[in-house]
Amino acid sequence: MTEGTETNEDKGASEGRPQGAGPSAQAGADTPADAGSASAPLRKRATSPPIEPGALDSLILAPDTENPELARTLSVTNERGETERVRAIRERPLTIFLNSQEIVTAMTVGDYPEMLALGYLINQGMLPRKPALDGIDYDADLGVVVVRTPEETDFEDRLRKKTLTSGCAQGTVFGDLMDQLDGVRLPDDGVQLLLSTLARLLRRLASVPSLYLEAGGIHGCALAEADRPLIYMEDVGRHNAVDKIAGVMAERGIEPSGKIFYTTGRLTSEMVIKTVTMGLPVLISRSGFSAWGVELARQTNLTLIGRAKGRRMTVLAGEQRLVFDTAEETGG
Repeated sequence: MTEGTETNEDKGASEGRPQGAGPSAQAGADTPADAGSASAPLRKRATSPPIEPGALDSLILAPDTENPELARTLSVTNERGETERVRAIRERPLTIFLNSQEIVTAMTVGDYPEMLALGYLINQGMLPRKPALDGIDYDADLGVVVVRTPEETDFEDRLRKKTLTSGCAQGTVFGDLMDQLDGVRLPDDGVQLLLSTLARLLRRLASVPSLYLEAGGIHGCALAEADRPLIYMEDVGRHNAVDKIAGVMAERGIEPSGKIFYTTGRLTSEMVIKTVTMGLPVLISRSGFSAWGVELARQTNLTLIGRAKGRRMTVLAGEQRLVFDTAEETGG
């Protein structure tokens, strides 16, 4: 466990809060028609692998895969005309306010709404990474989160400079957020990561219980240190999952130095921007990448790794932080 995590582990403010049902949560409860015949088999998206040793030992926060408010059971017909039951991720709107100003309404799976709101505002540059807060209020019935600060912010100007990005039509970068990367270079802290350590981390992350394995249709992100997962989050949009982790880091005082950020999504420019904004030195994904994302990673000294599956990885930037100790095993 990291020093920042140990210092704030007992804080756990978000754990005591409701996990966010949002509007019409009760109306969305499974009915007999939704659930299908109790005798029909339940088909999961994938079989959960055995939990890798050490995968859960360091995990301080993750989705509750047993929470019925996050997924529902549907009756469907398969390719043979047979009735089956499947799990489907729920979506609900969450409106985020900064003080008295409405900022955005996001579609979300519904858990950790306070952390999503806080992380969203931080990653959009509306709040600093270590914000001074008067509180975060969540109303599950209205589907509203209000983040309160003791002083006014400059969000009005940022709202006037809104730019739509490639985040599945959900991500937005406000104001001159991209311009803020000019001249920014993440520091080299002297710590080097073995590729074998990253491969072990990938195995552990793959075995963490997840809504993706239950139902699919959802993105996952994780914060880790070496081969130890610390936080795992999922949401219908990958940027929501990123923002949840940013919110948890801010609330618990977790420092970014030496941490690894993992995403199931593509390594686009906005994913790189958010990772750099969070101060994280390493970003890794099992998916592909965009040319601009790679360019920004090289510009900001971010270690960027794509197509990471097993021991095979494509290092796109920041290779000075890595030790290629698996070269012989992968045919290099």
